[in-house]
Amino acid sequence: MKNQELITALVQGNFITDPEGGRILREAETTHREVEEIIYARNIVPEEELTKLKSKILNIPFKRIDPESIPADVFKLMQTETARTYKMVPISKTNDLLVVGMVHPDNPNAQEALRFLAKQARVNLGVYLMTPSDINAVLRKFSPFADEIQAAIKAVQRKPGEGAAFQKLVRLEEGAQSGTNDAPVIKIVSSILQEAVNLEASDIHIEPQRSKTRIRFRLEGSLEEYLALPPELSQAVVARVKVLSNMRLDETRVPQDGRFRTIVYEKEIDFRVSTFPTPNGEKVALRVLDPKVGLKSLEEIGVVGKNYQLLTDSIAKPFGMILITGPTGSGKTTTLYALMQILNKEEVNIISLEDPVEYTIEGVNQSQVHPEIGYDFASGLRQILRQDPDSLMVGEIRDGETASLAVHAALTGHIVLSTLHTNNAIGVIPRLIDMGVPAFLISASLTAMAGQRLVSRMCGQCKTAEEASAQIQGIIAKSLSSLDEQTRSKYKAPYKIFRAKGCSVCKGKGIIGRIALFEVFKMTPELTELVVAPDFSEGKLEEESRRQGMITLRQDGIMKALDGLVSIEEVLRETEEA
Repeated sequence: MKNQELITALVQGNFITDPEGGRILREAETTHREVEEIIYARNIVPEEELTKLKSKILNIPFKRIDPESIPADVFKLMQTETARTYKMVPISKTNDLLVVGMVHPDNPNAQEALRFLAKQARVNLGVYLMTPSDINAVLRKFSPFADEIQAAIKAVQRKPGEGAAFQKLVRLEEGAQSGTNDAPVIKIVSSILQEAVNLEASDIHIEPQRSKTRIRFRLEGSLEEYLALPPELSQAVVARVKVLSNMRLDETRVPQDGRFRTIVYEKEIDFRVSTFPTPNGEKVALRVLDPKVGLKSLEEIGVVGKNYQLLTDSIAKPFGMILITGPTGSGKTTTLYALMQILNKEEVNIISLEDPVEYTIEGVNQSQVHPEIGYDFASGLRQILRQDPDSLMVGEIRDGETASLAVHAALTGHIVLSTLHTNNAIGVIPRLIDMGVPAFLISASLTAMAGQRLVSRMCGQCKTAEEASAQIQGIIAKSLSSLDEQTRSKYKAPYKIFRAKGCSVCKGKGIIGRIALFEVFKMTPELTELVVAPDFSEGKLEEESRRQGMITLRQDGIMKALDGLVSIEEVLRETEEA
């Protein structure tokens, strides 16, 4: 499929404009990438819509596939490496017909590989077009992770009693250095990293213990043990990670930080690495930074309705500061990235200061601060203003100097995005005042404040509705009572809530991924008067939020629970009564 052909179809389908299409084509030519690859990377067009469009162009039928519907013996007809390389999977086999799902059916190399497979298996071929997500879901289901690890462990030459001796060793670097050249250990580490990316884990923990080396993945916010290695492999595995991260192998007494980037299944993945000394050896934590997982749109992370309108209106203004607040791990940075992707246009210069840079956004000038050499958020902000920016992103406002510089940047005609540690959106203004920012500058520079919390997203496959208990009915009714009539009218008593018991799709957990709860507080003329008034108080801020009709974290959560997106119990646990 030609790049121009796809661009023309996207323009005719009103997915993109003519100028956008021209820019994408120019980028494809200069970077030697496919248009389709650029569109997927930037989430310009929803994945399913793009695949349906390709289906019409190529005249190949489109199909959604449930991985559970594919028998294991059918998948074994194709080598896993071939499936990953060409993004294709066998779907079904009947008599002499093998049906295959593909992302790129027009790829000559993929076609040649299929012809070879058909000749070997003596079958005819049928082809469906599938989305990359569905292909990846099938590959995750049939991942050879466990078999590869066991084969690598068997290949490691161990002597009887070596494990017990390890517990007595203090000089861990000797074992680590010898392990770096051990091919099976390299294979073990490689398989662990690949499986973490496959499962969309956010973190990997390698933990040496007396009886084993425990490997845990953080999935959807919770840690789960996925592998137990023999304890004597701990040093070698840690050493391999340290080599990848360019850390000192001979230093095991103090924590170290590092980072590396690698290709996993044709994707560039960053791993942020931290070591921590324990009596049994060095513990390693790796943060998996997969752009496909971490770069999301506002809708994908849970910004909907009035909150979506308030945020998009705020960043459409020519200048002003938008602050995202919430506890550590609540997804604030993900929200900042979503906002930056909206602002990211060819005619705009966006510069970010981050600690660290988690995901690379093409078109955004991202810089990592290094406080140990004097390059912190404050000094970086001074330099940014000399770079002719239109929009700035500051990872976090931690002190009065950074706050003051960010406020002045907003006042001098820039859009400023940043985060702040407060309990809710209303707490932003008192926090800035505590940092020494004058009230009249806050009211002049601040555009919007958003608070957020992360909760588990309910599995849509196995969720069922039930009528809420009398107590929950009362809580829901009370929370919805202060919302506007149009919003309230969507939910009728008696209220129904949802529960998910677990199924093959969610692997028995009842949840798939996470979603954020939001509240957005807007700077208005009335709020400006409150902030600069001599009798300013947080109580008056709460009154103003009610006057604005601000949807609180709890109200947003309850509406998402009534929509079947989240559990009502988790919403009540994670939010406070307004």
